[in-house]
Amino acid sequence: MDQIAPERLPRHIAIIMDGNGRWAQKRALPRSMGHRAGVEALRKVVKTCSTLGIKVLTVYAFSTENWSRPKDEVGVLMTLLTEYLKKELQELHQNNVVIRAIGGIVDLPREAQRELENSIKRTSNNTGLILNLALNYGGRSEIINAVRTVCKDVLSGKQQIEAIDEEQFSNALFTRGLPDPDLMIRTSGEMRLSNFLLWQLAYTEIVVIEDLWPDFGEKTLIDAIKTYQKRDRRFGGIHTD
Repeated sequence: MDQIAPERLPRHIAIIMDGNGRWAQKRALPRSMGHRAGVEALRKVVKTCSTLGIKVLTVYAFSTENWSRPKDEVGVLMTLLTEYLKKELQELHQNNVVIRAIGGIVDLPREAQRELENSIKRTSNNTGLILNLALNYGGRSEIINAVRTVCKDVLSGKQQIEAIDEEQFSNALFTRGLPDPDLMIRTSGEMRLSNFLLWQLAYTEIVVIEDLWPDFGEKTLIDAIKTYQKRDRRFGGIHTD
């Protein structure tokens, strides 16, 4: 950690947690064991981000496309979500972590919804790391939802078409009030966004890690942040010095 420049830490880190199934298959284990190992990796990353002073961590926990997976696997993922919130809430709360969620939460199983609502309410007054869980989330559906919101405001007279700008549109997204990610990490070596934060990642620095998600730990996160700090962020412009 002493190799990281604290004044240049990313405010917001987003992670596509990929490779649980492949991790299990390599070990001749059921895919469910890979998902359980992935939860342990998440625990480590949340703890490290909190220790470093990262402001926001958004993790792609369950996409809108994940419903197409076998029913048993979807059931395991929902059970793990519920278990994680039940088991970790007290420690997260004690460590000043704020739990939030983005996506179609109303379509999750009722028990998962209850645990999520309880966790969000319990940690709402905390001031530390914001752990933002992307659940039943898809970037395209988020953008369509934002378009509908803006259209309703225009039709009702609350908003003038000419006044719509990027800031106005961003405020209609699930992530309103949060800074766009500075760093996006994807594990398992895949070079895809997979419908994740399509609007918000416009100028995000992307680091792809070969490790499968269950093998991701503190050192891997630190290395990704070091890579980020070596990048020259120009946001479409050029440096004249």
